[in-house]
Amino acid sequence: MLKQHLQFKLSQKLSPQQIQLMKLIQLPTQAFEQRMKQELEENPALESGKEESGDLDEDRFDDPYESDNEQIDTEDINIDEYLSDDEIPDYRLQANNYSSDDEEKQVPYAAGTSFHQHLLNQLNTFTLGDQEFEIAEFLVGSIDETGYIRRDLRDIVDDLAFTQNIYTEEAEVERVLKVVQQLDPPGVGARNLQECLLIQLKSKEPAPDVDLAIDILERSFEAFTKKHYKKLLQRHDIDEDQLRDAIHEIEKLNPKPGSSYSGNSRMVEHVVPDFTIRIIDGELDLSLNGRNAPELHVSREYNNMLKGYKDSKEKSKSQKDAVMFIKQKLDAAKWFIEAIRQRQETLYVTMNAIMHHQEEFFLTGDERKLKPMILKDIADKINMDVSTVSRVANSKYVDTPYGTKLIKDLFSEAMKNEEGEDVSTREIKKILETLIEDEDKRKPLTDDKLAKLLKEKGYPIARRTVAKYREQLNLPVARLRKEI
Repeated sequence: MLKQHLQFKLSQKLSPQQIQLMKLIQLPTQAFEQRMKQELEENPALESGKEESGDLDEDRFDDPYESDNEQIDTEDINIDEYLSDDEIPDYRLQANNYSSDDEEKQVPYAAGTSFHQHLLNQLNTFTLGDQEFEIAEFLVGSIDETGYIRRDLRDIVDDLAFTQNIYTEEAEVERVLKVVQQLDPPGVGARNLQECLLIQLKSKEPAPDVDLAIDILERSFEAFTKKHYKKLLQRHDIDEDQLRDAIHEIEKLNPKPGSSYSGNSRMVEHVVPDFTIRIIDGELDLSLNGRNAPELHVSREYNNMLKGYKDSKEKSKSQKDAVMFIKQKLDAAKWFIEAIRQRQETLYVTMNAIMHHQEEFFLTGDERKLKPMILKDIADKINMDVSTVSRVANSKYVDTPYGTKLIKDLFSEAMKNEEGEDVSTREIKKILETLIEDEDKRKPLTDDKLAKLLKEKGYPIARRTVAKYREQLNLPVARLRKEI
């Protein structure tokens, strides 16, 4: 049984212009330039550079055909309809968000030899049978970007049978693996860190320090990784100087041999600062990267097309279709120009508020001067939404006299010191880092001791908080920071 009923519902919906603006704000300079280039290619009514005549400068952001709308014969052209959601040009609805964790689908790759091709080229210098060579190729293909084979040989034997139609035994695969482990860079093809370090040591010229290092890694690898130096001294019957020299040999090795390959195919990421802060006469001066403020204008030729339509006596269906297309493109061009203007204003206002909030840091460059700052602090100052501030902060960089900084790194939570003042957690982390740098490495400071020292400096934080900050700074526990 069918039933019909009416239902009233209130809903909020972002306009296409608002969506376009949010996407543009999120883009850093380089991605913004690509987006602008795309719009220029797709919309012939949008042009770059200054207009030849300045007649329209006053009304750059006004409707370029506003005065003609009433005079154009619109009997068969519903202007409201062509501006409705159903008739929005497709290119204005395409997602163009930018995020640090998004896959970049249009990255130009430099020509050169890949890491795996570099390894395969070396295989040709070895004398191997047909099956051995195919196994060696498969093993090279199983090496990850750090240079390790992180799969069990039994699984590789099964894969060779199922995918390559090669029936073999673990012993043969291991024998071929020894050949692969002779490839450059040294240590490649190892199955774990211990094997990786041993391969590198055994490729060196024999020497007392090298021989002792090999012995330590083969017999006492766990004690070595946990820095149980007393056990090592007793088990290997050596003195501290000998142990120190052996450890020095091990420290020179590369735990990730694949990362050392520097072929031409490796890409270099370039950071283009979106803002520049300079100190002029003791005052901070903020400027927006000029590449974020392009010269764009609505095509005069397209405006003239509309006037030509208005003046023509006979208006055919094809002419009406053409004027519909022109109006859509002119609207899109006008909206894009306005969105860029609002983007510039939003970026500048947001960064200006951040700059003044962190004025002491930008004047001195001392990270201990960073004040506590969360997104809401800036959003409240500029009367904008927190999400807008987040879009500006997450992917933008600022060039300062002390280097280029990621804006989101300037934000931090607050914590009260003994005087009851709010201090930045970044300030505490910086002091913690300094304490660890300056400690006696023979007797490194425990988290309890670090907590006591921070309390003496006026920062009463718990031991577990010290441990959390230390881990965030990628600093190991005291025992693993010990040196002999």
